[in-house]
Amino acid sequence: MNLTYQDIKANKEINQYITMGNEILGVLGYTDHSQKHAVIVAERAAGVLEVLGYSKKEIELCKIAGFMHDIGNCVNRSDHAHSGAIMAMQILRSLGMSAEDISVVISAIGNHDEKTGTAVNAVSAAIILADKTDVRRNRVRNKKKSSFDIHDRVNFGVLSTELTANPEKKEIHLNLELDEEKCSILDYFEIFTERMLMCRRASEMLGMHFKFTVNERKVL
Repeated sequence: MNLTYQDIKANKEINQYITMGNEILGVLGYTDHSQKHAVIVAERAAGVLEVLGYSKKEIELCKIAGFMHDIGNCVNRSDHAHSGAIMAMQILRSLGMSAEDISVVISAIGNHDEKTGTAVNAVSAAIILADKTDVRRNRVRNKKKSSFDIHDRVNFGVLSTELTANPEKKEIHLNLELDEEKCSILDYFEIFTERMLMCRRASEMLGMHFKFTVNERKVL
C-alpha cells in the first residue's frame, strides 16, 4: 500500500471537507469536529490496534479511516457515515488505493455512527472506540455557560479521557476524569449510554472486555 496516513492528513481536498463539515456542525450547535478530532480518532484507534498486535497495514488503514471518518458532515449530519464512506471511496480510488484497502476504510467510516452502525471488523471497532471516547472540555464551542445544553455540560465536565488496551487482561479500559460539580455520572449516561454499549460491542469484536471507570471508580 503506497498511500499513507501522512498523505491523507496533508490532502487539501479531504481537509476542505473536514473544515466545511465542522463549520456546518458549528452552525447546528454541535461540538468541535475539526482536524484535531480527526487526528485524535486516527491515532487513538491506531494505538489500540498496535497494542493488540495488528499488522502495520491494518494500523495504517485505521489511521486513514480515522482521519476521514467525519467528512460526510459537509453533506449533512444525517447519514454522514454513509455519505462519508461513499466520498472516501471516490477520493481513495482517485489516489490509487486498491479496492481491497478501500473496502476496509469505507466499512469503518460507514459503520462508525451509533444510529446505523456497529463494529464489523478490527479497523471499524478501533474507530468506534476512539471516536466515542473523544469527550473533552475543549470540544465545546458555546462560550456562554448559562446556555449550555446537556451535550455542552457533559463535554465541559470531562477533564480528560484515557483509553488503554491490555491484551494480557483482555481489557479495553476507558477512564474519565470528570468534574462532578459540573457534570454528574448520570448526566454522562443520559447522552452516552448508546455510545458506551457500542464501545462494548467494539471491544468484543477485538476479543476484549470493555471496562469503564469515572474518576477511577468502576461504572461498567
